[in-house]
Order: sequence, then structure tokens, then C-alpha cells
Amino acid sequence: MSWVPANYAPLLEHFSQAKRKTMTTEGFTVSHARDAHFERGLRSFFEYRDLGIEKATKGQVVAHVIRAAPGASFAGRAHLHRTTFQLVYVLKGWIEFDYEGHGTVRLEAGSSVYQPPSIRHRELAHSEDLEMLEIVMPADFSTEEVA
Repeated sequence: MSWVPANYAPLLEHFSQAKRKTMTTEGFTVSHARDAHFERGLRSFFEYRDLGIEKATKGQVVAHVIRAAPGASFAGRAHLHRTTFQLVYVLKGWIEFDYEGHGTVRLEAGSSVYQPPSIRHRELAHSEDLEMLEIVMPADFSTEEVA
């Protein structure tokens, strides 16, 4: 690299080595809607599509698409999740939550909410066409029903 001043060469070599070490395909995953498989999960009135992120991140993060289960009876109960991060982004339809200290929040397509760790909340209602993306850390978070 004749264009690089001599005193920069060691620094460039350091970054070049660091880049080679961090470039990897480990954990790479792709999930296509055309191959989607939904199953009942945490809430009986929702169906969940795993996006493969838990396996790709070795349990650090879970991501799934959640949709309203057709014909399922709705019974949202107050609960909290033992998480370090939780984000919900509504893809289609709408959902209403009651958040402790914040009251009723309606999320519509394009809306998102960051739910701080252990915030008490419950689902109040949702549209029949609801679809949302949820990303949570850690992947093996627990859920507790609360009064």
C-alpha cells in the first residue's frame, strides 16, 4: 500500500485482521413467508411463526411473527415477562394493551412498542387480521401471570 503513510500501515493491518476474524457465516438464517409454519404458543388466541433467530443467536434472541388465531376465544390476563429487551411491531391489523402506569395503548399497522423488562400488561382486544413481529431477549424468557 504505497499510498498509505508508513505510520498508518500497522493500524490498517490491525483492522484488516480484525475484519477477517469477525466476518463469518455462523448463525446466518433466512425465513421466508412462503415457507411459514404457525403454531399455537404462549397465548392460546395467538399463533406463532418462529423466524429461526433463537438457534442462530444460540439463545440470545428470539423473534417470531404472531398472528390472531382464527376462531380462538380471547382471554387476556395480566402478566409480565422476565426479559432484558422486548419489541413489538404491528405488521397488520391492530391490538390494544393495558400497560401498568400508562393505561390503554392501541397499536396499529406500523406502530411499535418497547416493553421494558417486567412491565405488567395485558391484551385487551385485537383485530382478526392481526400480525405482529416480536423480538425478545433472552430467548428463554419466562412469563408470569400477575394480579
